[in-house]
Amino acid sequence: MTIAPDDPQRRQFLRASTLCSLGAGLAAAVPVAAAHGQASPIARLRSGRVAGQTEQGIHVFRGIPYGADTAPRRFQQAALETPWHGVRDALACGPAAPQASGEGPGSEDCLYLNVWTPALRDGGRRPVLVYLHGGAYNNGSGSDPLYDGGNLCRRGDVVVVTVNHRLNAFGYLYLAGLGGEAFADSGNAGQLDLVQALQWVRQHAAEFGGDAGNVTVFGQSGGGAKIATLMAMPAAKGLFHRAWTMSGQQVTAAGPRAATQRARRVLEHFGLRDPQALRTLPMEKLLEAVKLRDPSWVEDTGLYFGPVLDAHHLPVHPFWPQAPAQSAGIPMVIGNTHDETRAFLGHDERNFALGWDELPAKLEKEQFVDLLPSVAVTAYRRMYPHYTPSEVFFAATTAGRSWRGAVEELEARARQGAPTWAYQLDWYDRGGEVARLRAFHTLDIPLVFHNTRQPGSRTGATASATRMADAMGDALLAFARHGDPNHGGLPRWEPYSLQRRQTLVFDDDSRLQDDPRGGERRLYAQVPFVQRGTA
Repeated sequence: MTIAPDDPQRRQFLRASTLCSLGAGLAAAVPVAAAHGQASPIARLRSGRVAGQTEQGIHVFRGIPYGADTAPRRFQQAALETPWHGVRDALACGPAAPQASGEGPGSEDCLYLNVWTPALRDGGRRPVLVYLHGGAYNNGSGSDPLYDGGNLCRRGDVVVVTVNHRLNAFGYLYLAGLGGEAFADSGNAGQLDLVQALQWVRQHAAEFGGDAGNVTVFGQSGGGAKIATLMAMPAAKGLFHRAWTMSGQQVTAAGPRAATQRARRVLEHFGLRDPQALRTLPMEKLLEAVKLRDPSWVEDTGLYFGPVLDAHHLPVHPFWPQAPAQSAGIPMVIGNTHDETRAFLGHDERNFALGWDELPAKLEKEQFVDLLPSVAVTAYRRMYPHYTPSEVFFAATTAGRSWRGAVEELEARARQGAPTWAYQLDWYDRGGEVARLRAFHTLDIPLVFHNTRQPGSRTGATASATRMADAMGDALLAFARHGDPNHGGLPRWEPYSLQRRQTLVFDDDSRLQDDPRGGERRLYAQVPFVQRGTA
């Protein structure tokens, strides 16, 4: 990122030329702003001033640093960003964290965030919504067009923030078991980045017209898991006031013994004995670690990276044996999609043409719990006699994987008496090109952001999709404003209880339902739930 002098011509040029995967509105907004000589909005931050741009009435600042380059402090808690002189351009998204995905290879200088706001320094005390991206703990960034916060700001008069942070080995490789106190931060460095980002938000909320006392964290998949973990981290206490998770749970963290075993595998791969040598290994070289086979899983699966029960930054498992006491007063929404695993397993044509004879072996590998496949198949054929083998496969893998973690968290919160609402997304574009994936993992992202027309949303641009985005997006906005997701466009959404297990089913006929898929829940309750990566 360059530090520019206060030069309006330079900012006008960058505004017209830097798109950085920005989102649908920018392409139209940039030349209009430039043609009218619109002044750049200037935010005054702890380290200096930044210049953003205005897109359809919303001030947008991209690539704001909230921490320093992490390379000199690899595996350690990050330092604060270096102050700058003059006005720094905040027109382009910051680099993603190092990763092997399509957003890679990334950079260790990755601690950046993006802000959307209707106004600056106006005393508006708007709710602040901070989105944590998915991609497990391995991939992704806060700069995906689906996370563009402009529509939420325009619809709800709120401030939206998205965040990049360290991932995979850079954020979660636990080396304290081998290298001692010098590596005390290593297993949870990525989580500590998020704490630092939330501290930045608290410090700057008023500058962006927001309320530091009303911060909602929301996230999907790995983002939801990161939120569940933050709820149990003492350093995060008081930094957010509501939590909304979508298909992302973290019931248990990696144990220190298992995490140390993975660290040994990394050292062995590089032929090293001293963890200190990993501090200076080239970034691209260290990324090889994500492709190593995990020692704890039967199938050939990449090395697990995620938060670690390190007795310091994370002293307890996030949601076991109970919900985190420090977060009992935080209202929480826990949601999932009805057909999660069609996103992962629905790209193999063979999974849509399974026979009953081959189904047990497929379930053995993919349901992620130690339940006899024959027991699962028999139960599903009794519950849903019209299901084909493929429909049983997708339903059982969904129920035995991420949904099971959501149930565990909901039950823990209900026992705690904490204010919690559950939802299940059944809606999907029945006539769309991805209809056979149904309500797949990630489908709720463009709906809550009201970004159904963004590239990659896969919701379709129908009136039905717009109504569903209205319903879900307004629920998020109501929750952020009041700590309760109810609004006039929904049936009464009651909090979750163990007696009834109330769940808002989002569909064309959205409804409150007691214990949807109760038979599936009881089936998988026969065996203990062990979060992948724990052991």
